Amino acid sequence: MSLDHTAVVGAGTMGNGIAHVLALHGFDVTLIDVSPDRLDAAVATIGQNLERQVNKDQIAAADKEAALDRIDTTPDTDAGVQAVDLVIEAVPEEQDLKARVFGDLDQHAPDDAILASNTSSISITWIGAQTDRPGQVIGMHFFNPVPVMTLVEVVRGQRTSEDTFEAVAGLAEELDKHPVEVEDYPGFVSNRVLMPMINEAIFCVMEGVAEPEDVDTVMTLGMNHPMGPLTLADFIGLDVCLHILEVLHEELGDDKYRPCPLLRRKVTAGELGRKTGEGFFVYD
Repeated sequence: MSLDHTAVVGAGTMGNGIAHVLALHGFDVTLIDVSPDRLDAAVATIGQNLERQVNKDQIAAADKEAALDRIDTTPDTDAGVQAVDLVIEAVPEEQDLKARVFGDLDQHAPDDAILASNTSSISITWIGAQTDRPGQVIGMHFFNPVPVMTLVEVVRGQRTSEDTFEAVAGLAEELDKHPVEVEDYPGFVSNRVLMPMINEAIFCVMEGVAEPEDVDTVMTLGMNHPMGPLTLADFIGLDVCLHILEVLHEELGDDKYRPCPLLRRKVTAGELGRKTGEGFFVYD
C-alpha cells in the first residue's frame, strides 16, 4: 500500500514534528490547522529545527530545502485531504474534537485512505467508530520531540485491518522510527506505565516526603532516568498528564490511577509546566 501523499491535522508541537519527519523522508505533506497563524508558526519551527540538524551535520542544507518544499499548508481540512493516502490527526486530546475531525476526514478523504491518530490515551476503537471505515483507522502515537524520539506506538483498534497495521508499521520504519505493536487499552503501554510514576512523584511532593528537586534527583541518580518525573511532567504539560490519568482512572476503574489533588490544583491555577512558565519548576 503506497502512502506517498500525506496530511497532518493539527499544527501544534506534535503536528509540526510529524510533518517535519515525513517531509524530511521524502513524503509530500499537507499541514492543516484552522489557525493560519499557527500554520505560519509551525513552518517557521520546522525550518528552525531543520537548520539545527544542518548545523549538527545530521542532514545537508539541500535536504532542508527539499523538505520545506514538500510541505503545503491550508486551514481547509476538506480540501487538504482530498488526494491523500494517509492522514495523521494531531489535535488536542478532546473526544468531541476528535469525533468532529474524524467525521470530516471520513467524509472528505479518499475511500482507501488510512486515518491515523496521534492520541496518547483515547481509544482507537472509539475513534474508528466515528467513521464508516474502522478497518482503516489506527493509532500512530509519536513521542515528543518527534524528530528526535524513535519510538512509535502503533495501536490496533478492535476493527483495524492487518493491511492497515502493516502499512503504518512499515511507514514508521521508513521514517527511521521503531514501531511497537500495541493493543487498544487505556494509556496503551507508554502512559499506562509512565503516568502512575509521575502521579506518585506528585503525591510525594504533596505529602511532604521531598521537594520536587529532590524527587527528581532520586530518580535520575538512583534509577538512571535521563529526566526526573516532575521535570518530565512539566515538559509534557500538567494538563495533559491530568487528562491521561482521568482517562486511565475512568476506563480502568482502579484508584491507583486517581489523579493527585496537587496536580488538579496546579492545573486549575494555570501552572501547566514549561508552556506557561511554571509547573513544579519555574522556566524563563
